[in-house]
Amino acid sequence: MSMLWPIVKRCLAVPKRVAAVDDQRSYTYGQVLGGAMFLADKFETSTARPNIGILLPTSGAFQIALVGTWLARRAAVPLNYLLTAEELGYVIRDSGIDTIVTVGPMLAHLAGAAAGAGGEVRPPGIPPDIQLIHLETLDFSGVPPVRWPPVAHRDDLAALLYTSGTNGRPKGVMLTHGNLRSNVEAGIRHAGLSQADVFLGVLPQFHSFGFTALTLIPMVAGAKVVYSARFIPQRIVSLIRTHRPDVFMAIPSMYGALLSVKDLSAEDLSSIRLAISGGEPLPQSTFEQFENRLNLRILEGYGLTETAPITNWSTPQRFKRRSVGTALPGVKVIVVDDRDRPLPAGQEGEILISGPNVMPGYWRLPEMTRQAFVDLPLPLGGQPSQTARFFRTGDVGCLDHDGFLYITGRKKEMLIIGGENVFPREIEEVLNKHPAVKDSAVIGQQDPVRGEVPIAFVELRDGQVFDETALRRWCREHLAHYKVPREVRHVDALPRSPTGKILRRRLQA
Repeated sequence: MSMLWPIVKRCLAVPKRVAAVDDQRSYTYGQVLGGAMFLADKFETSTARPNIGILLPTSGAFQIALVGTWLARRAAVPLNYLLTAEELGYVIRDSGIDTIVTVGPMLAHLAGAAAGAGGEVRPPGIPPDIQLIHLETLDFSGVPPVRWPPVAHRDDLAALLYTSGTNGRPKGVMLTHGNLRSNVEAGIRHAGLSQADVFLGVLPQFHSFGFTALTLIPMVAGAKVVYSARFIPQRIVSLIRTHRPDVFMAIPSMYGALLSVKDLSAEDLSSIRLAISGGEPLPQSTFEQFENRLNLRILEGYGLTETAPITNWSTPQRFKRRSVGTALPGVKVIVVDDRDRPLPAGQEGEILISGPNVMPGYWRLPEMTRQAFVDLPLPLGGQPSQTARFFRTGDVGCLDHDGFLYITGRKKEMLIIGGENVFPREIEEVLNKHPAVKDSAVIGQQDPVRGEVPIAFVELRDGQVFDETALRRWCREHLAHYKVPREVRHVDALPRSPTGKILRRRLQA
């Protein structure tokens, strides 16, 4: 059940096919496997620890580093280059790595130095005892040292992906070979992906969305993937025009930014069969502009790092607006009340996930792992119930009678206003429909009379003037009185994580 086997088989079957195109060059499947074999040989003599760090921009080089890590019987730790020096240092120490695969320009960027400066650049946060392997300095010429894929059990650790740390320090999510392979293969079947597809994406590969959906899925499918290390809307449109992708994956804020490209047309996007959005809810206004003006329907998906990550995925054949789609094959999604009792269709509660894609736990955090799971019985048509292990997502939503999942909000973000449950997303959707508002975020503030009151933060569209009175009036026209924000505040830019999620804890501060 090794995640490596289907990748190596694909590389051997189509060695001359282009696997990846990035800002620097293109890579064939044969070059990915050959480079990985050279790198695996290097690891055998350079590292004694079981985990290897990967610090690379979104690129085909990441594929080589990842496959090389698995060929060397190691687990990969993709490192978030957007972390602070303190956070990066913590992840390096916590994951137990002694070696990092990287490139000089990345280190120079992190260190704030000019690329190509003399001597080795070591950014703050990377301890001096960590060995740095520079991909651009390795000799990949000649015949690679042939390495047959090692036998890996489905429960062997394949990757440690660190969360963004919204609830404190980043925590390592342990994903096994079985977790990743089951999610990749189920995703390919669910969405009908094949080697004929061309992917385009700019998502960071240290994040679970970019790691699985834009790195592993294309390699297993035998498809070509076009990478861009930076999200620049005009550049992304140019890549779409040049490469005519079939599959485009991005986060909602990226779709919103693409709308700012004045000459973007429906013809530009006509090759895209699957436009996938994930990471956070897609604003209704963004969906409508793409569908009505550009003739492109954006399909939402859902998942978490802890679920490798995809659990639900809308497809053109199975689509309902505002839903994140139906569950992937083999994935069980249920909605429960506060006592962990399953709820019927249409009722809101916490979303729980079970399946072969769900992580075994958090790295070196046994108590947090215990709290993240619950064992619940699964009725089997009159037969004695079996027990399944369910992961608590912390997300609130509901299932309809057809199995489509709808996300309402985060359990911890729910506001209780005068005894009524209110989710920030409902208020944000109304604010985002105002012509002056580009994006918004709502948090709760304690109130001695009502328990909590909503406070809204808005990011304005270019050229718009902030008018709190007008925005509160707009909310009163579209919301129940108790949901109207007590205050609306203007910010130049909402604080976001590397994948575009709004960091509400910073707004609380």
